[in-house]
Amino acid sequence: MVKKQWFVVYLIGILMFVGCSQHGKLLKSSDNDLKYEAAIAYFNDKSYFRSLQLFEQLASIYKGTVRGEKINFYTAYCYYEQNDYILANYYFARFAKSFPTSSNAEEATYMAAYCTYLQSPRYSLDQTPTYEAIEEMQAFINRYPNSEKVAECNENIDKMREKLQKKAYEVAMLYLKMEDYEAAVFSFNNLLSNFPDTEYYEECLFHITESYYLYAIKSIKHKKKERFQEAIDAYNLLIVSYPESDYRDKVEEMNFAAIEYITNN
Repeated sequence: MVKKQWFVVYLIGILMFVGCSQHGKLLKSSDNDLKYEAAIAYFNDKSYFRSLQLFEQLASIYKGTVRGEKINFYTAYCYYEQNDYILANYYFARFAKSFPTSSNAEEATYMAAYCTYLQSPRYSLDQTPTYEAIEEMQAFINRYPNSEKVAECNENIDKMREKLQKKAYEVAMLYLKMEDYEAAVFSFNNLLSNFPDTEYYEECLFHITESYYLYAIKSIKHKKKERFQEAIDAYNLLIVSYPESDYRDKVEEMNFAAIEYITNN
C-alpha cells in the first residue's frame, strides 16, 4: 500500500515536471501558431496562469487581427478566473472600448461592471467600489436595455443599495450614540433623501425626532424653543406617516414634554 502511494506521488511529480518542461519550451518557441493553440487549450483546461503567459507574449504580435481580438478577450477572463477582479475589470473595459462592434462587446461590458461589483466590500468598510459598481451596472443597462443581463444588473444594484443604506444607517446611529445630535439628524435625513424607499424609513423618522428632542434638552436656553419645535415637527411627520408606529408611545412622551416647554417659556 505504501509502495503504491509512493508510486502515485512519483507519477504526479513526473507529469508535473513534463508539463512544466513543455510549457517552458512553448514560452521560448517562435512558433506563434503553436503558442496560440496551446494558450486556448490551457484556458479550456482551466490552466489560466499558463494560458495568460502565452497570451501576453502573443498580444503585440496579433494586434489588429481577429486573433488579437480573441487574445484580449481571453486575457480578461484569465484574470477573472484567477480572482484578480481589478485587472479583469481593466481588461474587460479595455476590450469593450477597443472592440465596440465585437460580438463579445456586450459581454465584456457586463463583466467589467460585474468585476467591480465583486470588489464591493462588506457594509462597514469604505463603499467607493460599491458606488462605482452601481454606476457601471447602470451604464450597462442604459447601453444594452434589451440585454438578458439587465435583470441581473438590477438585482445586483438592489443588493448594493441595501448595503449602502445599512452603512448610512449605522453611521447615523453612531452619531446619535456619540451625542452629536446635529450630525445624526443630518445623516438620517440624508439617508431618507438618497433612499426614499429604504426599509429604515420609520426608524429614521423616530431617531430624527429623538435627536431633535435630545439636542433641545442639551441646548443653551435661547435655542431650546427652536429645537423643541423641530422635535414636534419631526414627531408630526412620524405620526402622519406611521399612525400605528411601534415608536408612538416614546415619541408622544417627547412631544408632550416639548409642547410643555414651549408653552411655559
